[in-house]
Order: sequence, then structure tokens, then C-alpha cells
Amino acid sequence: MRKKKMGARFLLFLFMLLFCVIIIIPFLIMFFTSLKTSSEISSAVFRLLPERWLFSNYVEAMQSSDWGRFFGNSLYTTFLSVIISLVINSLAGYAFARLEFKGKDLLFLLALVGMMIPQQVTMLPNFVAMKYVPLAGGNNLFGQGGTGLINTYAGMVAPYIAGAFGVFLFRQFFMNFPKSLDDAAKIDGLSRFGAFIRVYIPLSKSIFATLIVFKTTSTWNEYTWPLIITTRKNMWTVQLALSVFREEFITQWNYLMAATTLIMLPLLIMYIFMQKYFVEGIVTTGIKG
Repeated sequence: MRKKKMGARFLLFLFMLLFCVIIIIPFLIMFFTSLKTSSEISSAVFRLLPERWLFSNYVEAMQSSDWGRFFGNSLYTTFLSVIISLVINSLAGYAFARLEFKGKDLLFLLALVGMMIPQQVTMLPNFVAMKYVPLAGGNNLFGQGGTGLINTYAGMVAPYIAGAFGVFLFRQFFMNFPKSLDDAAKIDGLSRFGAFIRVYIPLSKSIFATLIVFKTTSTWNEYTWPLIITTRKNMWTVQLALSVFREEFITQWNYLMAATTLIMLPLLIMYIFMQKYFVEGIVTTGIKG
């Protein structure tokens, strides 16, 4: 039995090693391509490693346009989206899990329905809503005459600040706490909101980290919505800015891969530091259905 277990573990290790190699290969190709010359990339003979390691490609790529502005736009919109969504989703999840009120199950069902609607379906309604926000961007009280929230950070952030998936995660997590925790908080004189702030939040680091990872990744990598809601180059995020390396008849692959590598680094660093809490949060929210 011991040999069978060791054999099974060895096969599992080989499978996971192969799986990791398959995942890593595209990133290695991206990194090595970012260090090559244009002639080497367009060569008929493919070589994984560059003949000359041109780290200067990274400097030239960042100097090709206003990349400081692009990174600033992405950092700002991502930060706002994560912070606001954490507040809204945690409060909504806490209400669905720990409070009793009329229509709770129906409202939660509607929230789950929102998870089933593809993002592409809501893009046009979202754009119309941003365009005709009253008293914004020169609009009158009826939302006419101006640009609304187009080309604004508020317009870029608005679709991300809440979501059914975040509500679902927090609701599942908070349902795992025993009812005696609420009774103890009530005996100590805490209100419902006080219990949420002083009891539940300190015990919920893992689920907060989980939503931070999900929300940061989705917002940072979003391409379509910033493309729709912005028309000015100074409002571009890093994903939109990658288009500066694509011309009509040629693509500067070395600079494009260099910029892509730098764009990926913040997400990689974030996941390394939050991996422990992220995995714990995923496991915990799956305990109860």
C-alpha cells in the first residue's frame, strides 16, 4: 500500500510538473522575445534564446510614449475599483448571510442571475448609462447636452465597483461563522454594523484577499470597457497603450513583449504575496453551498 501511494504521488508530481511547464512556456517565449532584435524575431529560423540580450528594449519601449501616464491610469482605476467593491460586496454579503429581512432569498437569487449575464451584453447599456448621467460632463438635469462620464475615471470605474460574484463570495464566507458569534457581539453591546466592523472584518482576511486578487486582475487586464468609454489618449490604460507598438503594416514585437512583461509584473508580485490568503479564501467559500 505504501508503494502504491508513493507511486501515485510520483505520477501526480509528474503531471503537475508537466502542467506547470505548459503554463510557463508562453511566458518564457514572451520574455525572451522582449530581448531580441526585430530582425531576429522575423527570422525564418525560430530560436528560443536571443543571440544578444537587449535589456535596452525595455527602456526604449517605455520611452516610446507616455507610459507613466498609462500606468498611473491603470493603477488609479484599479485601486478605486478594488476599494469601493470591497466595501459594497462585503456589506452586501454580510447582510445576505447574517441578517434576516423580507425578500432576502429573492434578492440573492437576482444577484446570482447577474452572474450569468455575459459582460458583452451589458457593455452597451453601461455606455448609454454613463453617457446620459444627469449633471455630469455638461449634461443637464435630464442627461442631455454633454458627454456624461465619458473620458472620466468615474466612468471607467463605475462598472467594476460592485458585482454579483463578490457578493456571492462574501455571503458564502460569512455563512460559515456560528450564530453564537452574533449572540456574543450582541451581549457585548455591539450593533449589527459594529459587529461587522469589529468582529467579522478582522476574521475575514482570506476572503478580502481573494476578492482583491480577482478584482485587481480583472480590472487591470480589462481592455474592452476602457476602449469603449475613452476617446482621449491621456485616459488610456496600459492594455490600450499596447496598441502604440502596432502600426498598419508592422508590429514591433520586441517592444510589445517588453511592455507586456512589465504590465504583468504587478499582478505576479501581488499574487506571490497574497497566495496564502487567496487559496484559503477559495477553500473556505466552497465549504457550504
